[in-house]
Amino acid sequence: MTCASCVRRVEKGLLETDGVQRASVNFATEQAVVEYDERVVDPSRISEIIDDLGYTTVDQPSSEEPVKTTILVGGMTCAACVRRVENALKEIPGVIDAAVNLAASKATLAHGRGGLDFAAVEKAVRDAGYEYLGLSGEAIDDPVEEARKREERELKLKVISGGVLTVLIFMGAMQHWFPFLSFAPRRFMLLAISILTFPVVFWVGSRFLTGAVKAARQKTSDMNTLVAVGALSAYLYSVAATAAPSLFAEAGVAPHVYFDGAAMIVTLVLLGRLLEVRAKGKTSQAIKNLFNLKPKTARVIKDRREIDTPVDAIVPGDEILVRPGERVATDGLIGEGASTVDESMLTGESLPVEKEAGMTVFAGTINQGGSFTFTATKVGAETALAQIIRLVEEAQGSKAPIQRLADKVASIFVPVVMAIAVATFVIWYFFVPAFGFSGALLNFVSVLIIACPCAMGLATPTAVMVGTGLGAERGILIRGGETLEKAHKLTTVVFDKTGTLTQGVPQVTDIVADFGIDRRRLLEMALSVESRSEHPLGEAIVRKGKMEGIAPLPVEEFQALSGAGARGRSDGSMALLGNKALLEREGVVLPDLAGVLETLQNDGKTVVFCALDGRLAGLFAIADAARESAPAVLSRLRKRGIETAMVTGDNVKTAAAVAKAVGIDRVMAEVLPKDKATEIRRLQAEGKVVAMVGD
Repeated sequence: MTCASCVRRVEKGLLETDGVQRASVNFATEQAVVEYDERVVDPSRISEIIDDLGYTTVDQPSSEEPVKTTILVGGMTCAACVRRVENALKEIPGVIDAAVNLAASKATLAHGRGGLDFAAVEKAVRDAGYEYLGLSGEAIDDPVEEARKREERELKLKVISGGVLTVLIFMGAMQHWFPFLSFAPRRFMLLAISILTFPVVFWVGSRFLTGAVKAARQKTSDMNTLVAVGALSAYLYSVAATAAPSLFAEAGVAPHVYFDGAAMIVTLVLLGRLLEVRAKGKTSQAIKNLFNLKPKTARVIKDRREIDTPVDAIVPGDEILVRPGERVATDGLIGEGASTVDESMLTGESLPVEKEAGMTVFAGTINQGGSFTFTATKVGAETALAQIIRLVEEAQGSKAPIQRLADKVASIFVPVVMAIAVATFVIWYFFVPAFGFSGALLNFVSVLIIACPCAMGLATPTAVMVGTGLGAERGILIRGGETLEKAHKLTTVVFDKTGTLTQGVPQVTDIVADFGIDRRRLLEMALSVESRSEHPLGEAIVRKGKMEGIAPLPVEEFQALSGAGARGRSDGSMALLGNKALLEREGVVLPDLAGVLETLQNDGKTVVFCALDGRLAGLFAIADAARESAPAVLSRLRKRGIETAMVTGDNVKTAAAVAKAVGIDRVMAEVLPKDKATEIRRLQAEGKVVAMVGD
């Protein structure tokens, strides 16, 4: 189906079928939900009706979700390879669909829960002319990555060699442009450059020749075919013109050689392949960074003993100990202990989350506070981190609509060019007899050389790979080719707040010391006590003190007050830091601060009170400051007519303060991470084309 008219046509055809009571066709998902009387009509008849209407049905039982398995495939070089592997895999019994990711050298197979015949998969890949490298695991030392590095080294050597030889060949072919070569007879020069061109065509360009043979065995053609035929035609014609120029004299013109053309075709196209391989490496680096979030080992408690165990060996029910600074090995529920955990890799929120018994922890998150034990509930591919990795891998395999068009064009382009070349030869040989065989052959070769390479067939996949690769290099994961192509239609860009519009680290923005104590003394006392604390707000005060060159003093009687603040004795005074409720509970008399607090809180700042020996000494305002570059970025978007919005879990006042600082048009505050997608869908329901930017 290609448009709304197709939807109406299918629905009308189904509703006119005897026994069909209701039919609803979804264009986006390409699915039809049909209610029918099984005594009158059956599913096979419904499929026939759809086929008669000019569309096709895919037999995919709706009773269960298909299982997805990813395999590694080596030897693919272009869009035609992708199409060949996909077609071969789709013919395997039990395979519902197959999607090949050229950038990652992976193929994802959707199949029934009955399993997959891996012997048939391996045979299908090998029969198609490619390498079956096994299942895609979670190991960093992926065999595909090793193969990519070897391929890059080989391509670099061949491109450099081809480049040097091509320059020499060009100088020899255009001898009259270079006076210092005038000493050599023309026939000697032609013989020399014919010898130099041989390794360029047959060694540097060997992948195009083998690719063309591979395609011919599959009774098809691809870009390798065009490059190989064009380069071989130019080379063999030039060799013939050099060896027997008299054969071409009847055309009425001196035979011209194309050694330089053959060499340049091979070298330039191979340079494009080298750029593609490098782009693949940059794109796959984003996946590796996600893998690196997961620790290699975990401290599992068995029979009251702590044993360092590989993460892959953990099973649900294992009890795991996590110490301060360590990453959580897998998803689970806390049993004993409490701590603060940095979950920014999942939520993007910079402030650590307080964790206690019964709460969930996730693989890859960082324990910042005390130690705790948890019971593993999800392991391996079931963890939240593994699901993120899988989704990113699948998304990278998606194709842009223009790339699908390029695939189709590439599949028919080569035979069309060959047909035009043959027609050119026939017309010039039979209908323009004055030119004879040599003139017809010259025009035949010209068509092949000029048509090669096909810019769209080469440029489209390269552009998508380089675009996603450069994005990944800068920390931007582009969901796929289709997303990249849709980007120019954007009307609204929604930003996450923490770590995206803001720096992601709490900072002291204001120090209020109007209560009879010197500002430096206030900061010194607060820094000394908070240097013993692990709370992120305390760390902000410590950073502020160190920035101003203040060193912490010795602290005695330190006590961390969970969820409220901290106290300790330093330089002869007892310091108490925390929220307003803590100071009131400890009997500290507070003056009227309504005006000051309102101003700070309206700016979205968190206020930490500091008391010395039972008297209020000062206030610290702490906030996640906006990035310096954010206002300029948002201004540029608005100039392009794009609406900007912010979605955050913070309270309305904090969100409004950040929005005002950076120039956001629309604010969605107090939105939980799981509800952010709902907010995006709400904007889309308003007819907006929305991009979400977050970490």
